[in-house]
Amino acid sequence: MKIKEQTRILCISSPAMEALGVSCVSSFYKPTPIHKKFNFNKSTPIPRSCFSSTRKIKSRSTKGFTSLSSSSKVSPENVDPPEAELETETPNEIFEWFSQWYPVMPVCELDKRVPLPKKILGLDVVVWWDINESKWKVFDDTCPHRLAPLSQGRIDQWGRLQCVYHGWCFNGSGDCKFVPQATPDGPPSHTLKKACARVYPTTVQHETVWFSPSTDPKYKDIIKKKKPPFIPELDDPSFTNLFINRDIPCGYEIIVENLMDPAHVPYSHYGVMQLDKPPKVKADREGGQPLELGVKKLDLNGFVGRQEWGSVKFIAPCTYCMYADDDPVDVQGNGSAKSTGTDEEHKIMEVGAANWQKECFVPARSDALVVGFRRWMTKYAGGQINWGGKFSPTSLPPTPPREQLMDRYWSHVVNCKNCSYAYKSLNTLEVSLQVITIVSIGIVAATKQGVMSAATRTMVVSMAIVCFVASRWLAHFIYKNFHYHDYNHSFH
Repeated sequence: MKIKEQTRILCISSPAMEALGVSCVSSFYKPTPIHKKFNFNKSTPIPRSCFSSTRKIKSRSTKGFTSLSSSSKVSPENVDPPEAELETETPNEIFEWFSQWYPVMPVCELDKRVPLPKKILGLDVVVWWDINESKWKVFDDTCPHRLAPLSQGRIDQWGRLQCVYHGWCFNGSGDCKFVPQATPDGPPSHTLKKACARVYPTTVQHETVWFSPSTDPKYKDIIKKKKPPFIPELDDPSFTNLFINRDIPCGYEIIVENLMDPAHVPYSHYGVMQLDKPPKVKADREGGQPLELGVKKLDLNGFVGRQEWGSVKFIAPCTYCMYADDDPVDVQGNGSAKSTGTDEEHKIMEVGAANWQKECFVPARSDALVVGFRRWMTKYAGGQINWGGKFSPTSLPPTPPREQLMDRYWSHVVNCKNCSYAYKSLNTLEVSLQVITIVSIGIVAATKQGVMSAATRTMVVSMAIVCFVASRWLAHFIYKNFHYHDYNHSFH
């Protein structure tokens, strides 16, 4: 597929899954000019099981929604280092992780009948539909009674969130409205403050549920002071929206750096995206080449950068946009970010300035956005995520096995309506083929000689064999596309 219209891409990810996980809630593709050298390879389509989509086509221009190496010793001689970023003077500013907005799920992937658990910024939360207020709500996934997960409960006939353990019921404000075990003449224990569920500020923007991860009363009306990152194009009806949702067991910094590192695409994604080789550069098989990247502006809210075919914008902590033009909106999402045009932009950044991993060596300009992100982390976030004291960055869990790391079912299929439907339908077809196989063999075995002609017997046996082979092939197809698909770069 060749994208001829102007293209913009927005990726949103949330720090999740304890200290090491990231939930790529949604990314947003907006076909608006992508450079001619970027073409999608038709011969190797991306597996459908990896994402879900909703499309609204109203004109030629389209917009889509999607949520987000080992070191090598290279001689620094004759190598262009990444450009330094321009920093706005913001002395003593510290990025507050718990006063931001984080994406939870695209609305199209939520079921109003069922509460859904998520882990974001190390917090276990539950998102559910409050029919009385006609709003999505995000609660702490803990019942105040015996700490049972509210996500394992249900929404009762009065539209309240009911705990699965003892049936306590909570309204959209978190107030406990019913305790089944309480006697009518006893004290009204359900009205006590300790009986209330913890409620997080919640809003819906760009067809995605967002929440602010603090139940502190001072953040109750945070929506009046600060809103989620606003991207005007996402509300433009002339674009097509494509939602991609997947939970990835990977560190927050790693997934953000991955999005900011286009140089890895021809190698890590070889065969998925076809890149035209530059005519005057001797490229390798994959088509790697020098990339001109740079950071124009860096402050507490993120940074604005540039790349060969456009510009980029990182809105801290979890929104990353790519534009095919050279004039993106600023870091706050209002107006245009202009470079000062001074010589500071072209000064060489010392490799040690980032100061995050001594073994990392970034000698090329293609690493400029990654260095800019690490510089932001170091300057404004102390070099690490604030987990609210729940996790220690020095005691991370071990890396899960490859099959679990690249699992598709639990990371995507169960939370995608389209893939879940396809998965169930294909499993039903597989079982049907197996039943046909068994019934056909049974008929042949139970039928006496002479009752069934040789031709009919041969046809039934052949049908049983075909159905059996088809069921085995279908089982392999289901596992490969909906559970685990291995990839060995040595053979591709």
